[in-house]
Amino acid sequence: MTDAPALLQRAVAMRDAQDTAGALDAILGAAKLAPGDANVALGVAQVSFEAGLPAADLYARAAALSPTRLDLQRSRATALAAEGRQAEGEALLEHLLATNPAWIDGHRCLCAMRATAGEADFARSFVAAIARDPENFGLRMAWFHVLATAKEWSAAQAVIAQAEAALGERQASLLGKLFIASESGEGADDPALFDGVEHVHDVGLDLARVRHFLRGGQVDRARDVCVRHMGTPAMRAFWPYISLAWRLLGDARADWLDGAMRHVRSFDLDFTAQELADLATTLRRLHTMQEPYHEQSVRGGTQTERPLLLRLDPVIATARSKIESAVRAYIDTLPERDAAHPLLAASRGRFLFAGSWSVRLRPAGFHAVHTHPMGWISSALYVSVLEPEKLGAPPAGHLQFGAPPPELGLPLEPYGEVVPTPGRLALFPSTMWHGTVPFDDGERMTIAFDIVPHPKA
Repeated sequence: MTDAPALLQRAVAMRDAQDTAGALDAILGAAKLAPGDANVALGVAQVSFEAGLPAADLYARAAALSPTRLDLQRSRATALAAEGRQAEGEALLEHLLATNPAWIDGHRCLCAMRATAGEADFARSFVAAIARDPENFGLRMAWFHVLATAKEWSAAQAVIAQAEAALGERQASLLGKLFIASESGEGADDPALFDGVEHVHDVGLDLARVRHFLRGGQVDRARDVCVRHMGTPAMRAFWPYISLAWRLLGDARADWLDGAMRHVRSFDLDFTAQELADLATTLRRLHTMQEPYHEQSVRGGTQTERPLLLRLDPVIATARSKIESAVRAYIDTLPERDAAHPLLAASRGRFLFAGSWSVRLRPAGFHAVHTHPMGWISSALYVSVLEPEKLGAPPAGHLQFGAPPPELGLPLEPYGEVVPTPGRLALFPSTMWHGTVPFDDGERMTIAFDIVPHPKA
């Protein structure tokens, strides 16, 4: 008879392979043999959550077996919200933060829950926490980052001013002030804004520098900041920006990197009308939030939580199978390997979903221009698409590639676009700028995901 540790190990292996059904079967078998094992209990909760099954009470049991682990309570709160029990999730986090005011991940989780519920004062938990722990500079900066991510510039500036008034200026607060000055537009025209921190080496600061230099016409400086990250894992965040710099400078490497629309492909998957209707119905039930997360590209719509394509749902499983076939075809037809290229350097063997979700856009909704620096190949599968008369004049609702973020004010046009059609899957490099044009009326529902090479491919 297989013992609990062996079943736990099997569950971990199946989960790593994204075989949710196999992982769930193995971990439930382990739980029968070792009901008091903390690691097994956590595994049951995690796999159940990813499978789309009720998991909040399972996380509660795991937390009871590991009472010092606040991360399990955070996962429990997230599961409560996902199951329509948001008030319970908020109450749990508030209770824990009352005795752990410096628990930054707890604050971030609570802020996200309140923001996606449409609450304006989503970051209020920090106020009471700092009153109890006023000397905690890191806690104050975490508050700043939550507000800055939401582009609440005035509130973020006030937090930094309060932190410096209480504890003095520090490098973190100085960098925060520079970031706000650049991104809010207040100091966007100052070419020397970042000159005083040239000695500071930080990836986040370098991204802020690059954006500031591009916005201010210092294209050479932007390119040079990107270049110093060549050959490092951080370069994935800089490829989109060096593409813009190369295009502005007339450097042929822009074509080598992006290839205009060369690496963008569309696949019209073999969904029947009924399959698409069933998929749309399934996805609508999963859109329980009122607003998107602040760090997402969604504007005027919502995005689902949990890894969508790992759910144990026959309708979603059908979509996943069709998607995987198209991804395989995309990978198999990529140009020859190029060890220096972010798309063409990777292994062409097995692949995994690095994330998967659905987006539901309301009238006038769109995706802000963005990239997916943690992915290799990114996507958009159109499930529910508006009738042409509701979209508005072309290119309303279209997925465009290559246009820079509008806030940078760069004179670059899109490379091209994909026209949304029910069942159409667009696949493209994760480092490529993309966004959608707002549409007039109705609903647009998509599935999106990132692909990464399997680490053992």
